[in-house]
Amino acid sequence: MKLITILPLCCLLLFGSFSEPTYKMAKVKYSGGGDWYGDRTALPNLIKFCNDNLKTNFQQQDEVVELASGELFNYPFVFLTGHGNVIFSDLEVKNLRKYLTGGGFLHIDDNYGLDKYIRIQMKRVFPELNFVELPVNHPIYHQKFDFPNGLPKIHEHDGKRAQGFGLIYQGRLVCFYTYECDLGNGWEDYGTYANDTQESRLKALKMGANLIQYVLTQ
Repeated sequence: MKLITILPLCCLLLFGSFSEPTYKMAKVKYSGGGDWYGDRTALPNLIKFCNDNLKTNFQQQDEVVELASGELFNYPFVFLTGHGNVIFSDLEVKNLRKYLTGGGFLHIDDNYGLDKYIRIQMKRVFPELNFVELPVNHPIYHQKFDFPNGLPKIHEHDGKRAQGFGLIYQGRLVCFYTYECDLGNGWEDYGTYANDTQESRLKALKMGANLIQYVLTQ
């Protein structure tokens, strides 16, 4: 597993300067009919923001990965989003658990309508775990940028507050699930959505950078 050999070097590499990319980010392609391909400009913008502000060295272009693939272990961070149905095969369940328990990290961002599907699939990956809401004093909200009130609200749907949930395996946060937030939408090109503001977009990118810094330094 390449990932296990890469991650112990993260603290050193995070602030290093390299001519070749050190890391890559990937979007998860899944079955079930949901639009896994949404937020098309989100990861490239987050990558640029992190490279500029955290001095990380991510490859500028994001990639696509399927959960059953051995390529999954090449990424310290993978991103899953969408609005609709999600179905994991048995092989994907097994491989995703292996990835997450071996040092990988999954960020799930509900684009609206994903919740009732993704919870079922993640329960198959970790039958023994439940999503727990992370408190506002969790380190993920206090990295490079400080969010004293927790997860910022980026887009409005049902008038609910933004919530950040986690799956914690043997004391380590392995999956961060952003609900009623639309964090990934905030990473997209400015003007993609009619009600975008520069302020909300910057909040989203800063929270995303916190997430990446947290992942790379744990």
